Amino acid sequence: MFKFFKIFGNQYLGFWVFGLLLFAAQEIPYMVMPLFKLQTNPIMNMTESSRILDILEKIFGSLCIAFMIFIVNKNSNLFLPAEDREKIFFMLSVTVLLLNFIGWGIYFSGRQSVFVMMFFIVLMPPLYYFFIGLWRENILLTVTAVPFLIIHFIHVLRNLKLENK
Repeated sequence: MFKFFKIFGNQYLGFWVFGLLLFAAQEIPYMVMPLFKLQTNPIMNMTESSRILDILEKIFGSLCIAFMIFIVNKNSNLFLPAEDREKIFFMLSVTVLLLNFIGWGIYFSGRQSVFVMMFFIVLMPPLYYFFIGLWRENILLTVTAVPFLIIHFIHVLRNLKLENK
């Protein structure tokens, strides 16, 4: 973990290598998707319902990733959670990532219900960023994950409803 200069409070512009690995871990289902011969793939073949929601979703999602990797807390160690609060949020991050992987497993098996997609695949990534933000005391990540979750959920739900008309 590198700290370049102070932004505000205990927040520094820096680089957290493990943050890059956490992002890559969340992307594993997309990396392995070509290995599955899916009959249908609604997540990857949605009709766009709103250009504005699409842009906002990309902005907030990209900000979450950038804030996770490039904003570091002065008091954070390299990786391991030290305090009980950090351990709780770390475990919640891991739990949310595992739920996301379970959802992708269900999805890859052909059970692609709206519930599976919305709960496991749509809600979990923003929650993952939210809990990582709490774990790392990264206020920018934590705050940005909330609108990302709301916009991502509404956008994908509208896209799925458009598909099912």
